[in-house]
Amino acid sequence: MRIFPFRQTESMSHAEAISPEAAKRPAAMRFIMLTVLIDMISIGLIIPVLPVLVGTFTSSKAEQSYWYMAVTFAFGIANFFGSPILGALSDRYGRRPVLLLGFCGLAINFFATALSTALWMLVAVRLVGGAMQSNIAVANAYVADITPPEERARRFGLLGAMFGVGFILGPMLGGFLGEHNPHLPFFVAGGLALLNLGYGYFVLPESLPADRRRPFEWKRANPINALTALTQLHGAGLLVAVLAFTGLAQFILYTSWVLYTSFKFGWTPYLNGVSLAVVGVVSVIVQGVLLGKLLKRYTPQRLAVIGLVSSTLAYFAYGAAPEGWMMYAIIVLNFLGFAVAASFQSIISSAAGADMQGQTMGAVSSLNSLTSVVAPLLGPPLLAMVSHLPPGDWRTGSPFYLCSALQLVGLVLAIVHFRGMRRQRLAAQAGSTA
Repeated sequence: MRIFPFRQTESMSHAEAISPEAAKRPAAMRFIMLTVLIDMISIGLIIPVLPVLVGTFTSSKAEQSYWYMAVTFAFGIANFFGSPILGALSDRYGRRPVLLLGFCGLAINFFATALSTALWMLVAVRLVGGAMQSNIAVANAYVADITPPEERARRFGLLGAMFGVGFILGPMLGGFLGEHNPHLPFFVAGGLALLNLGYGYFVLPESLPADRRRPFEWKRANPINALTALTQLHGAGLLVAVLAFTGLAQFILYTSWVLYTSFKFGWTPYLNGVSLAVVGVVSVIVQGVLLGKLLKRYTPQRLAVIGLVSSTLAYFAYGAAPEGWMMYAIIVLNFLGFAVAASFQSIISSAAGADMQGQTMGAVSSLNSLTSVVAPLLGPPLLAMVSHLPPGDWRTGSPFYLCSALQLVGLVLAIVHFRGMRRQRLAAQAGSTA
């Protein structure tokens, strides 16, 4: 079964489609890793201060939570519709021009946010930024272009390590700058986005050769059609639902973390930046150092299940933690949870054809964007409902208890899916030997 209808004779395996030159270009991998690093530093800069910036226009914790919901929702809904379009455009025109467009979108987003003087301006800016930004999906497709299937999990892990490094440097710098002025990190982030634009224009090579490009069709760029096709991809199946539940849990955590730690522990932007930097450190260690060793011992499927178990317990612990220092301990103890994303990306990417990596990764990104649309409607409103409670009240962890439940559902679905795929393989083997 294929993600989009075309004649079987027109397709080729991804291993066959990768040219020897592309497979032997380690420089291309270094280029895209540096691109992602700069990109994630710029994004990480704003995470500790965006809720604070929203708070400068509001008069209560509840009002701050609701408007933060609106701002994050605006970016997510625009990105949901924009990601599959940009992913399909990258299959038609190449990865490089779409990445450059994304850097332009980030720069506009950051500078305009810094200059906003009203809440409606923040919402409008995030809409434009979300529509133009699909760098993660295109970067994943770029890596798939230059990587044989058996190497993909490791290289996706390296890309994840760059996300982690970005989340070490970005939030710490953003938290430090935000202590002095909540607008300042956005100017710095905009400057980094422009730096990435220059780097991409002058240095970053194209990864998708002309003979592997495919025509752009609006029907295929429709996010609903892209998600439907993703569910039909052989080897994906229930994993799409798993990605949805785990992605929703992750985005609820993202949209709730700074508000939650501020309400419950009184953390400042700097302390929130430090905590997010710890997340980045653990991510780098796991995805950049340990993942290769883990994959020698476990299959991507087994590693994904182990990571989901760890994350389910960690989310519950985040909500129940009575002291701020415990949040750091939970981050470290949940190190296996940081291997889940690379494992699933490898499984999904290996199931797609070589000429559909951009569209497939765009569909995955669109799914992530859909969860980022729903997450602000759940996390911040839950916090608004409990914002009047004393800081130590266990109910202030409500968003994280919801995350734990979502992870548990994803865990069950993943186990069902992998067992079903194993039964199919065994049945196929029995049939071939009969």
